[in-house]
Amino acid sequence: MNTIIESEIIPRLLMAHTSSEGRARSRLSRSITADEASRFAVLPLRLEAASLLEEVDAFIVKGASVETICLDLLAPAARRLGEMWENDECDFLDVTMGLWRLQEVMREVAARSPSDLAGLALPYSALFSPMPGDHHNFGTLMIEEVFARGGWRSEALVKPERRELLDRLARQPFDLIGLTLARDCPSAALANLIKAVRNVSANPHIIVLVGGRMINENPGIAVDVGADGTGADALAALELADSLVKTVAARDMNLR
Repeated sequence: MNTIIESEIIPRLLMAHTSSEGRARSRLSRSITADEASRFAVLPLRLEAASLLEEVDAFIVKGASVETICLDLLAPAARRLGEMWENDECDFLDVTMGLWRLQEVMREVAARSPSDLAGLALPYSALFSPMPGDHHNFGTLMIEEVFARGGWRSEALVKPERRELLDRLARQPFDLIGLTLARDCPSAALANLIKAVRNVSANPHIIVLVGGRMINENPGIAVDVGADGTGADALAALELADSLVKTVAARDMNLR
C-alpha cells in the first residue's frame, strides 16, 4: 500500500500547475507548517469527507493555494496512511476509506477553483491509464484531474483491459498517454504495450509517458521500453509533457 501511495498517488497530487511562474507563486504562498500537516494527516481516518473539507477550508481561508493544499496537506496525509497500514496501526479498510475521503476533498477543492481556459481553443489532449491488470486507479484519477486543471483536455480509464485501452487510442487522436505502474511490471510487457500503443494510435505522433516506483528507481527504463520519458518528480513530469507536445506541434508546423 505504501508503495502505491509513494509511487502513484503522491506524484499526481503534486501536479497542479503548468507554468514555472505559477509554480513559483504557489511556493511563495504556502502557509501550511509541518506541525499542521502532521495534525491533519490522521484526520482522514476519523472524519467524514465533509468534515475533512471544513479543515481544508480553514487553510484556504488563510491563503493556501490549490497546489499548497495538494503538496503540503493531502499528499503527506496519503503518505501517512500508507505508513500506518504497513506498521499495522490501521487496517486496509481504514486506509481505503481515508484515501477515498482525500479524493473527495481534492475533487471539491478543484471544482471550486476551475482552470481559466480562455484562449485555449484547442487544448492538448491526454489519456491516463493504469497498466492493464493493475487495479489501483486512485492515482490515475488524480492525474486526470490535475491535468484538466492545467488546461489539458484529459480523460482517465479505470481498470482497463488491454483491448479497451488500445481501442480507445485507435478511436481518438490523443496527444499524450500516461501509463501509471503501481507495482513492478516486467519491462518486456511494458515495452510490448507501448509498441502496440504506437501501432494503433489515431495520432501517429502520440507521446508516451510512464511513471511509478519501478521507473523512479531506474529512469532509464522509460527509454528502454520505448516511452518518450518520465520525470524525476511529478512537477518535472508535467513540465516535460508540456515541452514535448509543444515540440511535436512545432515540428509538424515545419513539415507543412
